Formats: sequence, structure tokens, C-alpha cells
Amino acid sequence: MKVLIVGSGGREHAIAWKVSKSEKVDKIYCAPGNAGIAEVAECVNIGAMEFNKLVAFAKEKEIDLTIIGMDDPLVGGVVDEFEKEGLRVFGPRKNAAILEGSKAFSKDLMKKYNIPTAAYETFNSPEEAQKYLETSKYPIVLKADGLALGKGVLICNTKEEAMDGVKELMLDKKFGASGDTIVVEEFMTGREVSVLSFCDGKTIRIMTSAQDHKRAGDGDTGLNTGGMGTFSPSPFYTDEVDEFCKKYIYQATVDAMAAEGREFKGVIFFGLMLTAEGPKVLEYNARFGDPETQVVLPRMKNDIVEVFEACVDGTLDEIDLEFEDNAAVCVVLASDGYPVSYEKGFEIKGLEKFAGSDEYFVFHAGSKFDGDKIVTNGGRVLGVTAKGKDLVTARANAYAATEWIDFDNKYMRHDIGKAIDEA
Repeated sequence: MKVLIVGSGGREHAIAWKVSKSEKVDKIYCAPGNAGIAEVAECVNIGAMEFNKLVAFAKEKEIDLTIIGMDDPLVGGVVDEFEKEGLRVFGPRKNAAILEGSKAFSKDLMKKYNIPTAAYETFNSPEEAQKYLETSKYPIVLKADGLALGKGVLICNTKEEAMDGVKELMLDKKFGASGDTIVVEEFMTGREVSVLSFCDGKTIRIMTSAQDHKRAGDGDTGLNTGGMGTFSPSPFYTDEVDEFCKKYIYQATVDAMAAEGREFKGVIFFGLMLTAEGPKVLEYNARFGDPETQVVLPRMKNDIVEVFEACVDGTLDEIDLEFEDNAAVCVVLASDGYPVSYEKGFEIKGLEKFAGSDEYFVFHAGSKFDGDKIVTNGGRVLGVTAKGKDLVTARANAYAATEWIDFDNKYMRHDIGKAIDEA
């Protein structure tokens, strides 16, 4: 069969790599792709938001299955456009992708269906938000309602910080229309865990757990980024936590969406906080996480295309997900200065050292061809992933592999997975 993947980052590279392992697939296209994805797929110069061109390409090439990797096209309704033309596509429709597209929607959904989450209020007016913050308890969390590249969350330790945060989101429009509405949420403490799942509208199948590191600097300092590294599984995601989440969060979310007439087919990413009162939902995403995908998919035993098709066809109850009894760690190699300002266009050396390995992987997030060279083309450049018999071994392997790669301006955190030592 012929497969089209939509997106251009490390997540899409990991998906393309996993799809390339399927015996069902003999041709992969990726729009727009990147220099790493080009190793396993034919890259097509169509942007992820060019829905008409994507649909036309899928029809012209007689694509059997399209996989949408990114949040923007999902929230924008790309799946609906494909389905209108009778094309098979993996991902939630627009009315279901709102689970990620609107924080206010998802918080209201959790409240209505008693899914554990932090207490919150929603505001459309900056004046009302600031009035509420005058008498709030601190720290407190401000969230832009819409998509903001994983950066629209502000943790405010003082009233002054919170007032500045409202100005930044709602008045200065740092994230554009995403800040027209904000959610003000109680600050929760505990361990963060990410859990990815496949859904077919009624059945949910849970993937292995992971944990992301969002801050730019060591020791969780600096600005929020799209993710500087991740590890899987999380030692804090115990059998007890799993049992609780299966009972009160996972299936409850799928059932709630169905009850609202928003059948969810695709991937739900559950961002969880393991609080003293039990697990609570921090956020939902309506697609694979990035960089969580880079540690989850290398450990997955299943043919991913069979799972995608089961989600589309509503037969996920016939699938048992299996994962290797090991661990994986991904360290992001970024451009120094990310996420604020950074230079691009530096040659990347050492990529050939990963060729053919089943234990070491390099997933491209921001790269492109410059003649016959591969050069940096983004803030997050590469995700270096390594497996190991346990998390400590996988972490040592991943950091060793980061030394194989060289480019000017190379920057990384040195404490990805350090939480493992405290488990």
C-alpha cells in the first residue's frame, strides 16, 4: 500500500521510520518532510496547511492511507477534507481535535464528566482575569486557550507575574488569537507523566508511558520549549496509577467525546500530573507527542499500520498493543539560543553512524538539504534516541550517541532522564 504522512518534524520522522517497518507498505510520501525523513520517504513540497493540495496529491497518487502528524492541520479540519473525498485518513476530525484546540473546551468536558483535573476559571476579558487574580492563591497557571506550539502555559509565582502574563497573552497577543481566551488554573504539584493512546471512537488502547522535559535549561530552568528530551517508560507510572487512570480518565475521555457527538479516532495524548490526591489531567493533545513519539515507537512491537487501520475501521478492540521490556531515552540537539533566536544553515556531521542500528536512532526535527549536505533548519534540530535494558543504561547510551553528531551552535540539556535516579 501507499502511505502519505503530513508533517515535517521529529515526530513525523519517527512515524515514517515505524511505517517503513510495516510489511504492508511499499511506498511512503511525506509532505513536506525533512532531510531525515527523506531516507525512508519521498518528500513532497506541500505544506501541512495546504489541504486542497494534500487531497489532490492523495487522489493523484492513489494513496491508501494518510497519517496526520501535526496539531494545526488536525484542529483546522484536514481529516474532514480527506473524508469528504472518500480518502482513508488517520486522525481526529475537526470537531474531535478541539480536545487539543481549545483548553477551555477540554476543561469544561472534564468538569462535566467528572474526569480529575485542576480547578480552573475561563476568561475572555483581560480585565475580568486580572480582577480574579487580585485574590487568587499563588503560584497559579495561565494557559492560552488555543494552539501555541507547546509554549502557551505560564506558571506565575506572584500576583505581579500573573498580571504580566495576562497582558502577554491577552493584550500583547504573544500567541495571536490563541490568547483571546485564557484558562486560569490552580497550580498542581507532583510528577508529570505523558501517556499516548490509540482510539477508534469507542475503544482505547494505551501505549507505554513517557516523560518530557519542557524547559530549555538544565535543572528545568529557562523558557518553555517544544521539548528538550524524553524517556520511556516513566518509573513513576506504577500499576496503581495505571489502574486509576484506566478507571477514571482514559475510557471516560473517549466516552465523554462520544457522548458529545465528537467521536475521537486517532491518538489522544494524556498529560498527567501525579498529585498527592491522585492522577489528574494537565492537558490533552489530539496527536502523537513530540518528542515522546521518539521513545515510544522504537519500543512498540506492533505493525503500526495495522493499528492505524484498526482505528480508522473501528476494530481496535481486536488489537493488543505490545512493547519491548526495555527503555529508551531521547536527547534533543538544538540550536543555541532556542527557543528565542538562533542561527540556521550549519552542516550536520556524523549522521551516518546511526545507519542500520536497531538500538540507536537520530530523528530529524529541523534539517534540510543544502546541495549534498544536510544543514540545520530549526530550533530543535535532531532527537538522538537510544534504547537500553533499563532507563539508566538507555540514558548513558543516548548521551554517548550525542557525541557522534557535530554542528556549529549545537546545544542540549545534560540532565534528560535525571529523574530516573530519584525513582
